[in-house]
Amino acid sequence: MDETGAGNEPVVVLDGGLATELEARGNDLSGSLWSARLLADAPDEIVAAHEAFFRAGADVAITASYQASAAGFAEHGLSEGRTRRLLRRSVDLAREAAARAGGGRVAASVGPYGAYLADGSEYRGRYGLTVRELTAFHRPRLEMLAEAGPDLIALETVPDVDEAVALLAALDAVDVPAWLSYTVADGRTRAGQSFEDAFAVAAGDDRVVGVGVNCCAPDEVISAVDAVREIAGKPAVAYPNSGHSWDAVARQWTGRASFSPAQVSDWIRAGARFVGGCCRVCPAQTAEIAKTVRNYGSSPDRGH
Repeated sequence: MDETGAGNEPVVVLDGGLATELEARGNDLSGSLWSARLLADAPDEIVAAHEAFFRAGADVAITASYQASAAGFAEHGLSEGRTRRLLRRSVDLAREAAARAGGGRVAASVGPYGAYLADGSEYRGRYGLTVRELTAFHRPRLEMLAEAGPDLIALETVPDVDEAVALLAALDAVDVPAWLSYTVADGRTRAGQSFEDAFAVAAGDDRVVGVGVNCCAPDEVISAVDAVREIAGKPAVAYPNSGHSWDAVARQWTGRASFSPAQVSDWIRAGARFVGGCCRVCPAQTAEIAKTVRNYGSSPDRGH
């Protein structure tokens, strides 16, 4: 790996906090479906939020399906057919935004089981379910999302190695490349497992185009990227949140921001090839991230 970070792979700019941008636009995301509610109620708002990140310089938009699942929609009275249409719509809306902005790719978001629970347990893991049960939960929406033809699938904010194993098993049902990213704290998964155990599950899996971390504190990134290079042998993924912590009881972010786009150059030098932001990272910061990547001369063609 050379010091410019260019390496053999281009650096891909991911978007930022979709929910953050939707809230900034005045949308109420307080319900258990979070941003997924707007797939039915305000699809134009989702398009506008995606477009803001594309115009800021993102190469990839991550869809508004993080909190969406067959089980979650069913609990809100939606039929399987309606659920299928809404999950497909999440990809279509991101495609529409890309077209408006002049190009870009779409990653279909598949959040963890804890996102469906809407109780903050995506930051704990260990739900009391078996790998088989978790695979059965994730497979239907993976199949529905894949039907819409995303460029990638984002298996994201995974707190637990067991759930990562389940997600990769569910991925057998589709033919779309994916990245796998954990949420971590103190150099371990949120469930307390080592980086070695976490990143090893994707080693040698050709369907997985990148491995890393998201929705974690920015200062967790470098050690995770180093571990990905040593353990998984994959391009590293890094899109932390602002540095705030989520209070699931009060349903609000607490603490202080520690994210700075200036950190991105260090991530690239360490081996990150998918870089961006997660919760509370806005289009203005995405623009700064994209500028950093351009300065490395490694941003890819944003077309399909």
